[in-house]
Amino acid sequence: MLVDGEGAPAGSLPPFEVDLPYWQEVACVVRGARERHGVDVTVLRLLTAERPAPPGGSVTYLAQVGEALDGARPDPAEHPHRAPYAWPGGPDASLRWAAGVLAGLGYGTVSDVEQQRTWNLSAIWRLGTARGPVWLKQVPRFFAHEAAVLAWIADRIGERLVPPLLAAGDDGRILLAHVEGDDLYGAGIATRDAIAADMHRIQLAARDKEVELLAAGVPDLRTAPLYEWIAGVVTRYGGDDPGLRALVEGLPDRLSTVESCGLPDTLVHGDLHPGNVRGTSERRTIIDWGDSSLGHPAFDILRLVEGVPAADATQLIEAWAARWREAMPGCDPERAVELLRPVAALRMAAVYANFLDNIEPSEHPYHATDVPACLRDALAP
Repeated sequence: MLVDGEGAPAGSLPPFEVDLPYWQEVACVVRGARERHGVDVTVLRLLTAERPAPPGGSVTYLAQVGEALDGARPDPAEHPHRAPYAWPGGPDASLRWAAGVLAGLGYGTVSDVEQQRTWNLSAIWRLGTARGPVWLKQVPRFFAHEAAVLAWIADRIGERLVPPLLAAGDDGRILLAHVEGDDLYGAGIATRDAIAADMHRIQLAARDKEVELLAAGVPDLRTAPLYEWIAGVVTRYGGDDPGLRALVEGLPDRLSTVESCGLPDTLVHGDLHPGNVRGTSERRTIIDWGDSSLGHPAFDILRLVEGVPAADATQLIEAWAARWREAMPGCDPERAVELLRPVAALRMAAVYANFLDNIEPSEHPYHATDVPACLRDALAP
């Protein structure tokens, strides 16, 4: 479904197939519209989906044709949770901001623009400049602390471990320098262990820095707020399941025992899988910090070992635990991990529920099945 830069209806395109089944990956959608129908579009948001959850199936997007005038924007009351980049004119405003900032930083004129991803968690464009590619990323309000986290890590550790932040602006806009390499999906045990070691460096630097991180807008998911968050989500989504009810009733004692294991609260990435690390096995950059929070470091290693064989997971956790025992003599990292296994699943259920609470209903299919899936995982033996 097409609209012009001021939001007026501009027709529609016939269906066409694209290579990638992941709904948020829109580069192939933009390319398909150009190659098949001769139309240059900017994808704004998902409208409908044939399936209850991704990937695949038939979906309908709202897309803009033509550039919006400065200040053009429909009535914002249409939906209060719509991201700024999902409105007609929103991407144009963000690209104008990026071009102006880059010119001021000495990058020259933006030579080409490639829309890469658009959904309720981010919009990403690849911008060509005289000094090489630059990435424009825009995030919703609940991820607005990402830029501050990147700046904090770079200031204390150096830019190698996170993408270099070139600029941050209003409405969740950030400009990031290009990072060479690939997203490390499917990484083996050696690369995962190296990622865990990189994150350990960050978490050591962040311990005892709660005041700084909270002031930067990092969400507080330490023991008390984490319990309240999880309990509320289980009440809403768990029904009368006796297993979930018992698990939540036992959470205060469980979390108190976790605290006695002696590991510090610190900066948690929140979604530390290899796909959120870019580079090579020798040089890695941890990306996508929107899910970051203050909390227990075990949540990151539990995410990093998901989907690997049991023996490899054990080896990774043992190496992670050895680092913490060296840094915090007398702590018991392995016990903390075992106690937090079901809590990690409950935490992810709460994360997805928060997404659903803060996005418009047409994009709920991205996450709606994730909450019950995570609640089931919490009860898995």
